[in-house]
Amino acid sequence: MTDIEKMRAVHFIGIGGIGVSAIARMMLSVGKQVSGSDRSESFVTKELSKLGVTIALKHSSKNIPENADCVVFTNALTKDNPELRAARKKNIPVLSYPEMLGIVSEGTYTIAISGTHGKTTTTAMIAKVLKDGGLDPTVVVGSLLKSGSNFVAGNSKYFVVEADEYKKAFLHLHPNILVINNIDEDHLDYYKDLADIQDAFGMLAQRVPADGFVVCDTQNPHIAPVLKELSYSIVDYPMYMLQNVKLQVAGEHNRMNAAAAYAVGKILGIGEDSIEKSLSRFEGTWRRFEYKGKMESGALVYDDYAHNPQKVRAALQGAREKFPNKRITVVFQPHLYSRTKLLLSAFAQAFTAANHVIIAPIYAAREMPDPTISGEILANAIRDMRGEAVYVEEFDEIVSHIQKTAGKDDVVIAMGAGDVYKIGEALVQQ
Repeated sequence: MTDIEKMRAVHFIGIGGIGVSAIARMMLSVGKQVSGSDRSESFVTKELSKLGVTIALKHSSKNIPENADCVVFTNALTKDNPELRAARKKNIPVLSYPEMLGIVSEGTYTIAISGTHGKTTTTAMIAKVLKDGGLDPTVVVGSLLKSGSNFVAGNSKYFVVEADEYKKAFLHLHPNILVINNIDEDHLDYYKDLADIQDAFGMLAQRVPADGFVVCDTQNPHIAPVLKELSYSIVDYPMYMLQNVKLQVAGEHNRMNAAAAYAVGKILGIGEDSIEKSLSRFEGTWRRFEYKGKMESGALVYDDYAHNPQKVRAALQGAREKFPNKRITVVFQPHLYSRTKLLLSAFAQAFTAANHVIIAPIYAAREMPDPTISGEILANAIRDMRGEAVYVEEFDEIVSHIQKTAGKDDVVIAMGAGDVYKIGEALVQQ
């Protein structure tokens, strides 16, 4: 059953995922019965439970309700998942999260925000610009907005959505406006190389209709090959860089994100004063250089989701811009063995804006351990490049180390896509 209007009950496998949970919220907002499962409890699952969602904290064939009309699953799921097998055995329609997102995208005016980094912040900025401009969009974003949700239910034709390149998930979308922030090497456990990634972005651009728009930096050499022989209008977003508006989020990368949001606002006819006021009041999103609080010593603690070399470099340069005279300590948890191994050299060069680098063990996520790469190997590579980095095996040891070394003139950033945020939380709580 792929007609959302006919669905009465939808079950989500991996409901704690930031994307999957947004669709679960969307289904709740239109009166569907929603259930789900995940491996462990999280802030996201707790918030969904408060809304009345039944969530099992273990994958089991028994989790699927008898009246389920559709099962939606995260892309991170293994093929032998018992709930997937049970749903198929019962002939319940099964959709991946990207497939479900594509169904939602059909029939809307879709503004899709793509790029190997900066998607979430740009999506949130565009959502705010449209909302403040009176366009009342529906929004799915890959993080939590200041409202505490990753979903905004709108009442207009506009659908603002983060377009994920992993496994070409974004090719299910139907973009009328496509933002391409940037294209760099990432997800090399799936893509062969940069050219392969560019090919996927080119396929996405071809889905934009003739009366649509692609918003990008036309001078970016990684983007230029994607734009060949296409019929839509191209909007060069660097021409919208804010000159007289001070952003609350620091860094050149955020000024570029804001320029892309400005360009989208202009395309949709929103007034310049409204766009500028909206962007000046944008406060950021969850886990994007998010301020967590102060340590007893007076050190400031931040949390950031950066997990590839470009994101790490941009986040740390933004931190250095905001705190030019403070000592910056970054605790980085590498995400995936494959990413760390294939991008080792780039990672080694990404930490130049920090004063002190602590590397935690690799967060495996969906991968099996690879003995040829480790957090210690990364720490050694960083040390060879900049002369200072340490590897620490346990989170408790990292917390203890920072408590002994971070004073009132320090900024501590817990960085990575895994569970490294727990270190920042522990530092603030203690």
